[in-house]
Amino acid sequence: MFRRISLFNKRGFLPKKDNFNRGFLFSQLLIIPLFLVIISGLLIKSIQGDFVSNYSGHILTGFLGYFLAFLISYIPLERLRKFLVPFYLCTLISLLLIYFFGISVSGAQRWLNLGIFSFQPSEVAKLSTVLTLALVLDKKIILSIRDLVLPLLVVVIPWLLIFFQPDLGTSLVLLVLTGVMLYWSQMPIEWILILVFCIVTSTLYLTLPILLIFWIPVIGYLAYRSSKKKIIFSALAISLHLLVAKLTPILWQYGLKEYQKDRLVLFLDPNRDPLGGGYHLIQSQIAIGSGGLFGTGLLQGKLTNLQFIPEQHTDFIFSALGEELGFVGCIIVLFLFFFLIKKLINTATIARTNFESLIVIGIASTFLFQIIINLFMTIGLGPVTGIPLPFMSYGRTSLVTNFISIGFVLSILKRSRSLRS
Repeated sequence: MFRRISLFNKRGFLPKKDNFNRGFLFSQLLIIPLFLVIISGLLIKSIQGDFVSNYSGHILTGFLGYFLAFLISYIPLERLRKFLVPFYLCTLISLLLIYFFGISVSGAQRWLNLGIFSFQPSEVAKLSTVLTLALVLDKKIILSIRDLVLPLLVVVIPWLLIFFQPDLGTSLVLLVLTGVMLYWSQMPIEWILILVFCIVTSTLYLTLPILLIFWIPVIGYLAYRSSKKKIIFSALAISLHLLVAKLTPILWQYGLKEYQKDRLVLFLDPNRDPLGGGYHLIQSQIAIGSGGLFGTGLLQGKLTNLQFIPEQHTDFIFSALGEELGFVGCIIVLFLFFFLIKKLINTATIARTNFESLIVIGIASTFLFQIIINLFMTIGLGPVTGIPLPFMSYGRTSLVTNFISIGFVLSILKRSRSLRS
């Protein structure tokens, strides 16, 4: 059994009280995202003015997504299992087509032009990876390194295709959701840390390589205490991190554009390049700070109206929220996000099957990581990585995909078990 409260899985009936609670939860999972879409639509209008139709397009796309989520909620997820692998393969093909027919914007080649609209395959890849990884982990218990090969292969292929677009933000999302789903499927926490700490190894190699002398043995110790074949597993873990250290300069040199390298470094001191790589961070902090407690009012933000932050309607939408609705508005929106994530996790614990539980926890981890990183990025606590704020950042592919994800969660919720009466 996966990391769920066993009490949730002992009874298959639904008491009347739970039927009511489940219906209430169903409505919340639909209403909260739609409310966030409407708020962000007004903020986009403030950023771009009446002469640009992005705000109306964002709201209309949100209502389309709402309708799709409602329809998907009536489809039992088990019926879709046979389509998940073809869906995953189609996603990989679309990611590959980007390298030949993709549209390049701001140095990144991430979109495919379908005539009527542009399509961003990496956004769909997050959902297809969650679904396919859940399918694999449902059939496989992680007891040895050999059991990890197929799950990691499912993630590594889209990760490589996305990383070299380049799209650092989405590639980070794939890594995080993989770690969370592996943990949810009862993989030893030490194994997950060994994988996650690859990021630490890369960072140390670029900044303080001397510390690797002390860091690599820590990895070996984690591996030693978490496996029956202690020596072999320790050697494999140490070899993995040494390989990561060797590959880091290659990925840094050829995998990232110059502007991405600047973003990863300048967040520590954006004033080093206030008119270049640090400009977004500085202006975002000024906008949020100028909002004060209650903000300047919707459509009244001076920095937002004058477009001091380029492309503010996408990754930096939270700065417009801070300026126009202030600290109180930010807290309300963050509370809605917290409530949404909490309900998703609750749904994961009452899912009928491990397969469905894994899907919900994968979706929840995707949303949560994007919220945290986008918030940190906007207030200057993290680098600019191009991660959108779910349901608020402008992006039609992202918005529709997020609502489809909610639709899958609703379908699982409808058929879930409940607490014992």
